[in-house]
Amino acid sequence: MNDQLSSDKPTVRVKALSERDRRRLLMHFLALDDSDRLLRFGMVLPDDLVTRYVQTLDFSRDTVFGVYDDNLALVGVGHLAFAPREANPVLSDATLKARIAEFGVSVSASARGRGVGSKLFERAAIHCRNEDVDTLYMHCLSSNQTMIHIAKKAGMEIHREYGEADAYLKLTPANPGSMLAEAVEEQFASFDYTLKANTKAAMKWWRRLPGMKGK
Repeated sequence: MNDQLSSDKPTVRVKALSERDRRRLLMHFLALDDSDRLLRFGMVLPDDLVTRYVQTLDFSRDTVFGVYDDNLALVGVGHLAFAPREANPVLSDATLKARIAEFGVSVSASARGRGVGSKLFERAAIHCRNEDVDTLYMHCLSSNQTMIHIAKKAGMEIHREYGEADAYLKLTPANPGSMLAEAVEEQFASFDYTLKANTKAAMKWWRRLPGMKGK
């Protein structure tokens, strides 16, 4: 998978998230407007249900990926939920593996047009391969053109019914290349996060110096 989006766009780094990122996850989802919440969750969730969703994320069972901006705000989130294949009748005959994975994505308005959603999907797909999962599933409203675009770009088989769309992608088995690619991406993303955190801390310290307030 190509790590560079284009010559005129900054590289998007996708980082695996953990328990310590829960607060930033909540801030990301609460910042989504009604239309974005509809596309992400299939309904317009009120703040209390969005909060409950974030609070109940199980990082030991599922995998959550994020893209940070320079201020360490999450501008893209991909949730990869694993479940027994019997849990989804649509896919029960699509794989012989024990588990399937469902992918959901949200991108802040400020980060659109940079390929953030596609990069999150690519990272989710390679992670599935490395976790011995060969079927990646997405469910969304048929009006969610961003998700449909990501699905088509990935070559997913799409089924539409009653205003909703089901799409799934058959993944190739893991190999040393896929293992290395994910490890390298995570290393670069962690380095990028540390660099942004250090830069932010340095700027905060600089503004506290005498004569620097307001600059």
